[in-house]
Amino acid sequence: MISCKKGTYRYSSGALSEVPSREGFEKTMAYSILTAHNLSGDNRNLKIRFDGMASHDITYVGIIQTARASGMKKFPLPYVLTNCHNSLCAVGGTINEDDHLFGLSAAKKYGGIYVPAHQAVIHQYMREKMAGCGKMLLGSDSHTRYGALGTMGVGEGGPELVKQLLEKTYDIAYPEVIAVHLIGKPKRSVGPQDVALALVKATFETGFVKNKVLEFIGEGIANLSVEFRNGIDVMTTETTCLSSVWETDDKVRGWYDTHQRSGEFREIHPADGAVYDGVVEIDLSTVEPMIALPFHPSNAYTIKEFRANAKELLAKCEDTARTMMDEKYPLPKLTDKVIDGEVYVEQGIVAGCSGGTFENIMTMTDMMRGKSIGNNTFTMSLYPASGPQMMAILKNGAAADLAASGVVLRSAFCGPCFGAGDVPANGGLSIRHATRNFPNREGAKPANGQMAYVALMDARSIAATAINGGKLTGADEIELPEEKEYTYEYDPIVYANRIYDGWGRAQEDLPLRFGPNIADWPEQIALPENLILKVASAIYDPVTTTDELIPSGETSSYRSNPLKLSEFALSRKDPKYVSRAKAVQALEKSRREGNLSAEAESLLDLASCCASDTGIASVVFALKPGDGSAREQAASCQRVLGGCANIAAEYATKRYRSNVVNWGMLPFILKDAASFGIAPDDVVIVRGIKSALEAGNTDAIPATLLRSNGEKAEIKLSLPGLTKDERDIILKGCLINYYAG
Repeated sequence: MISCKKGTYRYSSGALSEVPSREGFEKTMAYSILTAHNLSGDNRNLKIRFDGMASHDITYVGIIQTARASGMKKFPLPYVLTNCHNSLCAVGGTINEDDHLFGLSAAKKYGGIYVPAHQAVIHQYMREKMAGCGKMLLGSDSHTRYGALGTMGVGEGGPELVKQLLEKTYDIAYPEVIAVHLIGKPKRSVGPQDVALALVKATFETGFVKNKVLEFIGEGIANLSVEFRNGIDVMTTETTCLSSVWETDDKVRGWYDTHQRSGEFREIHPADGAVYDGVVEIDLSTVEPMIALPFHPSNAYTIKEFRANAKELLAKCEDTARTMMDEKYPLPKLTDKVIDGEVYVEQGIVAGCSGGTFENIMTMTDMMRGKSIGNNTFTMSLYPASGPQMMAILKNGAAADLAASGVVLRSAFCGPCFGAGDVPANGGLSIRHATRNFPNREGAKPANGQMAYVALMDARSIAATAINGGKLTGADEIELPEEKEYTYEYDPIVYANRIYDGWGRAQEDLPLRFGPNIADWPEQIALPENLILKVASAIYDPVTTTDELIPSGETSSYRSNPLKLSEFALSRKDPKYVSRAKAVQALEKSRREGNLSAEAESLLDLASCCASDTGIASVVFALKPGDGSAREQAASCQRVLGGCANIAAEYATKRYRSNVVNWGMLPFILKDAASFGIAPDDVVIVRGIKSALEAGNTDAIPATLLRSNGEKAEIKLSLPGLTKDERDIILKGCLINYYAG
């Protein structure tokens, strides 16, 4: 179905052939876009200035607060503030709407664009209003991907957006570029999520495209509509790639024409002789309807393969779920979903930037028209991606047809993707055309004995399942309606009547509107000469997601209050983390106040260090932390609780490592990390770390591991790839301190 080829490949006359040299790497689409935005003068080490940015209501308060504390007076580039994550979540009383009013006041004061709740999900708005061929856009959401529209989107943590607001740059080494070569035409039963899941399955586990740019090329692109391309593109985040870009054609021209932005189109293609760092080959005609089982989009199978082995595969999911729950709670069974050889699910969701697009909705409508989802346990909800798309299905009658079938129509909202909308029942199995199905992300609370399961599927197969009353069914198992191209009539009146567009018109004298939950970041101190790091959590999972580091769902309401949010850190992965971290923080407090506690004094004696130049901090150990969301709070919560470092075998994504650095923590790498058996309450002593950073000595940093049982071992830590600016940020204590001077 999909093959990945390492090596160097040259693109010529539509074909790819392996070559021994990299001569021609500058002929890729990615190179032309990246270098056009580079201010460094060195195309091997990029300093990128973006054309525009976007944040949603989970992230923009913290970003604006950080930028304001660092001296920002107005937005220097178009900055879109959407309200699509905390639209429905009611935790904390008035918190969500307080944040929205803060966002509107910030858009007025600093000259931004404000999209009220229920008008559009962040990525659909950016597609419709901000994308442009050859542009680069930055978003504080990991699914910032607009490559099918000729736009390179990058999802990063909030501090990287702060840098742009302060007219600084996004600094990266020139990334490797992987060609994704598409041939063939998808079967009628196959949708964009099927292709995306097949791509994620082929690339995620091996890290083949990690932190690289995916460049989609080949004759198969012409066989895909633009919305089909968008649906694949937004899911490239799950491969852990850095960004993506596609060849553009007349279909893309028509998309921009439809959205009344014809001037943003131009054809983009790799030049003849373009050279790539590897190839992913996809024959679209061989892709089949897919399902990604809990708890990752890469845990994917064809639906036929899954149904043939359902008991065995669901039992594996149960085994994984068991590790998340305390043994005192009974684990809801997944294998019970198999009845007489068929798999039954309780819920179907089609939502947001990946699923809730006009073409997906119309395809579902034609499949479900005149049929019923039944009156048993199966329920189904649809979240169109934007107000204009909702208006289109209201005008053409599709909304009425779906409602008649039993589908519940919702507003534009990202909640189902992170656990703030349509949370399944305990033990429920939900199939979703959404972006993720990470552990605990759908809203369950394993620490409280609540477990729910989410699988990812394409809208076509969800519709097929719905008309079979919840019996899992691939779209290739039913008679499909006649294939057609859907005419979309974009009406911007929804935006014209509700969007506040203040770009270029900052009203600096206007006040910001604060709610009682909106709090400033607590002060962080500069890096001391020596560090005593006490392990507050040790995680040996193959991958740790940002959802596990700081849970999504109802905790999102507290994203504007660093102290309150930090109380939830690792709460669904390691419930003892917060108390351990606070205990270490108390030791540091006693040191800084000159009133050493007995334990602090003992640690300093063990380290043979002086209290005046030695900090005591907590550290999180994890084999591969940071997959998934761009949320900076996965790192900032550790910092707020007195964390000063992560120790890992590797970091799952660049964006998480960047968050660690920007919040003043050391992103240590420990070779063969799993072999050391590091555990909570172990201590790592790093002497001379400040001097090492100042001198740029980051390759082999000696440290001492003191186990809680008294054993001692000498280890070598490293900080590979740490730039001069990153070293300075850590030395200052965090990005806010760095820009404050």
